[in-house]
Amino acid sequence: MRLGFFGATGTVTGSRYLLECDERRMLVDCGLYQGYKQLRLKNWSELPFAASSIEAVVLTHAHIDHSGFLPALLRRGFRGRIFATPATFELCRILLPDSAFLQEEQARFLNRHGYSIHKPALPLYTRADAEACLELFETVRFGKAFQPLAGLTARFCHAGHLLGAASVHLENGQDSIIFSGDLGRSGDPLMNAPQSPPAADCLVIESTYGDRRHEVLDLQAQLGVILRTAIARGAVVVVPTFAVGRAQLLMLLIARLKAAGALQDVPIYLDSPMATDATQLYRVFADEHRLSHEECAQVFRATRMVRSVEQSKALDRRGGPMIILAGSGMATGGRVIHHLKVFAPDANNLILFAGYQAGGTRGAAMIGGAKTIRIHGQDVPINAQVMQLSSMSGHADADELIAWMRKLPRAPKHTFITHGEPSASEALRVRIKRELGWSVSVPEYRDSVVLGPAAERNPANR
Repeated sequence: MRLGFFGATGTVTGSRYLLECDERRMLVDCGLYQGYKQLRLKNWSELPFAASSIEAVVLTHAHIDHSGFLPALLRRGFRGRIFATPATFELCRILLPDSAFLQEEQARFLNRHGYSIHKPALPLYTRADAEACLELFETVRFGKAFQPLAGLTARFCHAGHLLGAASVHLENGQDSIIFSGDLGRSGDPLMNAPQSPPAADCLVIESTYGDRRHEVLDLQAQLGVILRTAIARGAVVVVPTFAVGRAQLLMLLIARLKAAGALQDVPIYLDSPMATDATQLYRVFADEHRLSHEECAQVFRATRMVRSVEQSKALDRRGGPMIILAGSGMATGGRVIHHLKVFAPDANNLILFAGYQAGGTRGAAMIGGAKTIRIHGQDVPINAQVMQLSSMSGHADADELIAWMRKLPRAPKHTFITHGEPSASEALRVRIKRELGWSVSVPEYRDSVVLGPAAERNPANR
């Protein structure tokens, strides 16, 4: 087997791994680059392999940085099969058409206002591309063996993180490899803990928080203090929210605060049709999370769902106190940027980020102290208080990554660290080398390595 790294190298987005077996090709993940412009431009670059040569894609989970390039791959000639867990497929049915809609909306906006140097500005892909892509999916339940390529057996293992999220184990009778995907947290209030990994000759591990430990805090209590303080002064609290995973965790914690009498009965709005649809799936896939049927119902009762554009616009005409949860989670697009235009200039309000903010995003800029952010060609002043709940992350921290790796039945012959900023990946590399004594490296974009008996003779592996 030959493994190529064509995404998520030196960054936390754009996950794409090319696996070649006897001249047959498949991808593990097919994500969209997000964040800095030079990264986003990679979405438009010519692929280093022919899309038509890819026979299959195996998805670890539905987040756009892992699945969002699929419609573009199809647009460039891919006609193979896409393997995913049932929950991942259901989430992709929500996320991929929405991603396409945002692409089309952005192109229309740029053309309408003449902001693009391209005449006309075009979307990376369309909703029709996304819908056609969904026709290629085949669902496989956790633990069941399937063959993405002839002679190659794969299995999905629970990774926590969000509904359907999986680590992927592949083997061809001689060699084996496991892709961690994005690992969740062992003590996550919402999602089940990641499953112990099976043995493999090679490991590809994510490193989003490879250089950090999450604070040991009572997350619900911390959120309660922040919200009570803001609400007491009549603030509008705008929470840029990831539609899948983070939105549901926030809704759960707020519902529990209300039920405990620790938060006054102010209106809570979920301004994201996508998050609303995703929330319904927590009832369908109840065995993948920790909530009881009653807790699911409690979450719905505590939050008002906003679907229409008119309802969303009406929120901008309301005064505080209120809490608005709206996508996107890094303020890169979606309805939240319209709320930021209205509420961020007011020093009485609060912008609360709930998780990781990739470099180059508006979220990262605001957390970094930016006094203005650019929205729709305008510089919007940031006078509102800006806070971040870093401990709310759905990603395992460095200690949890090491603990998960220790559960491998035996040490892999080699470990590759991806899906992290350079400092995070390097910090995790040092820890793996020192604490586990494993052979480990951090690949660069377009690196390619041979796995199996020929690996030790391949200079690219050193």
